[in-house]
Amino acid sequence: AYSGINCLYLWAVGADAGYASAYWMTYKQAVALGGQVRRGETGSLSVYFNAVSKTETDANTGEESSRLIRFMRHYVVFNADQIDGLPPHFTPSAELAVVEPSTRQAAIDAFFVPIPVDIRYGGDRAFFSPSHDFVQMPRKAAFKSQDYFASTLGHECCHWTGHQDRLARTFGKRFGDDAYAFEEICATIGQSLICAELDLPTDLHDSHASYVDHWLKVLKADKTAIIHAASKAEQAVRYLKSFSANAVADIEEEPHDENALQS
Repeated sequence: AYSGINCLYLWAVGADAGYASAYWMTYKQAVALGGQVRRGETGSLSVYFNAVSKTETDANTGEESSRLIRFMRHYVVFNADQIDGLPPHFTPSAELAVVEPSTRQAAIDAFFVPIPVDIRYGGDRAFFSPSHDFVQMPRKAAFKSQDYFASTLGHECCHWTGHQDRLARTFGKRFGDDAYAFEEICATIGQSLICAELDLPTDLHDSHASYVDHWLKVLKADKTAIIHAASKAEQAVRYLKSFSANAVADIEEEPHDENALQS
């Protein structure tokens, strides 16, 4: 699975090209699966960042020291829609699968319920309070659908991961400053990743124009900001998933409560 900035970039490429498949692979991976990239197709760039620790010995003193060497590699990948001969599951069916509401809600509950976040219900605003460490959510009935509720909760839970006792991201002092805008970018990317994880529509985000203006300011000032934000967002979602990974089996064994996320 592609993650971080690769995930965002390939989403954008796929949407622009109108690809129906969510699968991407290198030429060698396609051939290994029995496929063949069609003649004339153009690949997309995927980047890989990593770091290795190298130990060095001082020739004069004999003392050892270590330094971190960062490196980047790039690969050309193709969407499954550009490849012939792949196994059927790489190509989405023309018939949309019908997902029962109870099954959909069970998947949402399995993701969110194990997260030890203090959620307080009421009011008409959704937000995370870093100083008091709780998420405020309007009641579920205030949302157009359970999808909107889950999407919004995902956004606020991403903020929750940034608390100083968890992933310790820097929260802004006030709306509009760079740290505030960067944190919003992180949470919105994380929200998109959660929507993809839970098969929720990704067009649920209601980003006010004033937010977007501040985001653009940050992104224009630092060309690497989107890469760092995507990395932080991926860390946030991975942190949230670490709770559900250990609890899914227990949840599925219990009777389903359609109001499990409601107070």
